[in-house]
Amino acid sequence: MSNPLVPNWLTQLSEFDDNAWPASAKRNEFGELEIGEISSTELVRKYGSPLYVVDQHEFENRLQRVKKAFEASAASVGTTVKLYYASKALLTADIARWAAAEGYAIDVSTGGELAVVLAAGIPGQQIGLHGNNKSLVEIGRAVSNDVSAIVIDSEIEIERIASAAGAQDKVQPVRLRVNTGVHAHTHEYLATAREDQKFGIAIADVPALVEKIRSHSHLHFLGLHCHIGSQIFSVDGFVESAERMLNLHHTLLAGGPIPELNLGGGFGIAYVQSDQPMEIEDMVEKIINAVASKCNQLGIEIPKLAFEPGRVIAGPAGITLYTVGTTKEVVVSDEGPGAIRRYVSVDGGMSDNARPALYEAEYSAALASRPVSAPAVLSRVVGKHCESGDIVVKNTLLPLDVEVNDLLAVAATGAYCYSLSSNYNYLPRPAMVSVKAGRANVLVRAETEADLLSKDMGLGGQG
Repeated sequence: MSNPLVPNWLTQLSEFDDNAWPASAKRNEFGELEIGEISSTELVRKYGSPLYVVDQHEFENRLQRVKKAFEASAASVGTTVKLYYASKALLTADIARWAAAEGYAIDVSTGGELAVVLAAGIPGQQIGLHGNNKSLVEIGRAVSNDVSAIVIDSEIEIERIASAAGAQDKVQPVRLRVNTGVHAHTHEYLATAREDQKFGIAIADVPALVEKIRSHSHLHFLGLHCHIGSQIFSVDGFVESAERMLNLHHTLLAGGPIPELNLGGGFGIAYVQSDQPMEIEDMVEKIINAVASKCNQLGIEIPKLAFEPGRVIAGPAGITLYTVGTTKEVVVSDEGPGAIRRYVSVDGGMSDNARPALYEAEYSAALASRPVSAPAVLSRVVGKHCESGDIVVKNTLLPLDVEVNDLLAVAATGAYCYSLSSNYNYLPRPAMVSVKAGRANVLVRAETEADLLSKDMGLGGQG
């Protein structure tokens, strides 16, 4: 009897040759998941569970692949490109160094992200600062460290940045974030260029604010910036946004040179079998060719372009390992005969991956600690938090015999999982390790209950 709860797109077990998994992911001779030439059971035995694992080789290859795609397309139309790694996707000191070593600047959006990147030894000239509510302290620190660009998100920031730069007798390069009104095809909370949301300046207000920026001797106007959203598969929104930005760019050239145009990021990746994102090379070529065509139509020089890839680099390089605690079958009687879902509870949940709860994000899961032999059944991987919405993988096929102490691996957790993690229900955050060529390196140590208790002043914590 077929199960009416199985989505049409879910047709087979997730195995490690799917697009969502790192290239090094495979089953070893014992049937265990191996990543970076290290078995999942060995990693959990040494570093605990849950565990974030980042395939360093995959991450570095993606840095190189994305950079090559952008540089080749830019060169083909006679311009250059500057890439910022969007650190909000995944940031540690080592990850910032990996990106910088491949020639990327680092995009940060808070004082904390800026502190990590500076502490990692990345010079300010390789850093850009975003944010819709940058504090005076954050702005001052950015200026004092000579960051390559600060993105202005509201009129009030013009005076704040000019004042900070003037106090330090510096000229600070700035961009102006524009809300282009392009509606990207993505989750509502991931669309960042719609009219009714917190980011950016309305197109109609841009000329006056650019004139105001140019009036300050301590500000240098680099150009416009936009970002239409995240996890985007279609190139159409990028093209439409770029064309609107170039119309503005053309108008503003009457007031002086504008060396750059930043078109943001948001390139999507595969999380489940049905996801078919455009290859990054194809998407980049179409965007940059559209820029060249529009510039030719307007009769203007193609500016230096800037982009901010993050998820497309970090996402597929990461997996999360969990240990199964309980399983049970639930009959969903109102869905008809055969409507059975198996619930598999693991030792993490929404505290280490908030995206399913925030965005209804789908993921792929696989048995990691032994070979697959039993028939596949519809399963839902859930966490241990006191929330019915604590779902790690909403729909997946897992072997019927998945049992207590088995390890499960969830694919494509390199972006926005650790970054969004919390201590909800007082769960300590997991460790994050990188793997490469048979060697593991701790990027972030696991938190302990003692770490959490040490912050509670009622328990003698230190302020």
